[in-house]
Amino acid sequence: MNQTKDLDILRSNAYIFKMSIPIFIELLLQLLVGNIDQIMISRYSANSVAAIVNGNQIINIIIIVLNMMTMASTVILSQYLGANDYEHCNQTCTVSITIITIISGIATFIILFFYHDIFHAMHISSDILEESATYLCIVGGFTLIQGLYLNFAALLRGYTYMKQVMYISIFMNILNIIGNAILINGLFFFPQLGIMGAAISTVISKTIGLLLITFVFFQKTKVSINWDYLKHNSLQTFKKILLIGFPSGTESLSYQMSQICILGIINSFGTVAIVTKGYSSILANFSYVYAIAIAQATQIIVGYLLGSKRISDLEKRVWDTLKIAVGCCVGLSILLYLGSDTIFQIFNPSKEVLKLGKHLLFIEIFLEIGRAMNIVMTRMLICVGDVKTPMFFGISGHWLLAFLLSYVLGVKLELGLEGIWIAMAIDECTRGFIYLYTFKKNKWKKAFHFT
Repeated sequence: MNQTKDLDILRSNAYIFKMSIPIFIELLLQLLVGNIDQIMISRYSANSVAAIVNGNQIINIIIIVLNMMTMASTVILSQYLGANDYEHCNQTCTVSITIITIISGIATFIILFFYHDIFHAMHISSDILEESATYLCIVGGFTLIQGLYLNFAALLRGYTYMKQVMYISIFMNILNIIGNAILINGLFFFPQLGIMGAAISTVISKTIGLLLITFVFFQKTKVSINWDYLKHNSLQTFKKILLIGFPSGTESLSYQMSQICILGIINSFGTVAIVTKGYSSILANFSYVYAIAIAQATQIIVGYLLGSKRISDLEKRVWDTLKIAVGCCVGLSILLYLGSDTIFQIFNPSKEVLKLGKHLLFIEIFLEIGRAMNIVMTRMLICVGDVKTPMFFGISGHWLLAFLLSYVLGVKLELGLEGIWIAMAIDECTRGFIYLYTFKKNKWKKAFHFT
């Protein structure tokens, strides 16, 4: 099949949907690795749930930074694939693995030696401090495993091998569920380890997942990982990845840091607020995870279209994806709100948690309008080379809107957790419309000499 015909197929709505479904399932299961720990530990101890919520807040920072770097590699890889430049594809994969290894090593060092200072800054109460530290140090100590897994998954998606990544993710999650059941509760002569068992199970499942995805990557892509690429003309590839990944990672890091500060405010509200926040966030994931999936699929196609200079097709693809993402996010949020009384029962919640959680899910409907626009338009701006806009307005919004308004509405106006959710909705919607306007201005075309 020639390249032109390939691109005609790739840009169609049907093919985007076909690409997005395996990504959706894989992302959903990836999110559930941490969330399954919370669900299964909820019947063991409420304090353990709060501990995992705080531990995962740190883990999520690292995962998002790693994701931004792997996303940058996918953007560059897809452009080289669109231009049929396979030598640079090999070099991009080699450089990407090197960058992820370095970042993972730094992250592991920070976690193992500075976790106490981080938790102190988060105002974690003494009743959950020890469990939070246990979970974070075990899971965070194996950051390299997580980083390499994410990297190979992203590169495989760049080559459009979405199903293979999905199958491995399914298998990895099944292992995690089985491991949780055994190690948390002490089945089959194993000791009852509680939160430590959840952490160990997570690490084991991710390690096996990495071994499988590495095997599939080299079998399917035939990529040559040659360390000579680091010696010869690799600086340009390093720069390209870092020029996309570093600003994106900085913006994502800023978001997570603001979320940690917001979680510090929530921690002052007590265990009910912390637990409700954890459960509501899990349910919110279901609202926007498909938007991430279709945005990732679109980002790959946009890279191919950009590499082959098909700009009108690129713009049409972006607008179609945006409509689908907003519709899915808002529609799923409405369904979650309407079914909240039943859905919350999977967590075995108290009456206070159930009531507060339902209020949050109502606010979530409006929050998801902005989040859908952010998810799609941030990736599209980055893909066409505009990393400054998401970084500047992202960081500004995280602190001037999300954090500051959370303090004003949640603490000063005494709206509590609901006030914090309103503040985050205002932030998401404001940034979403700014990114939409920026893309429509078409300034990015000048960088590629399309205007």
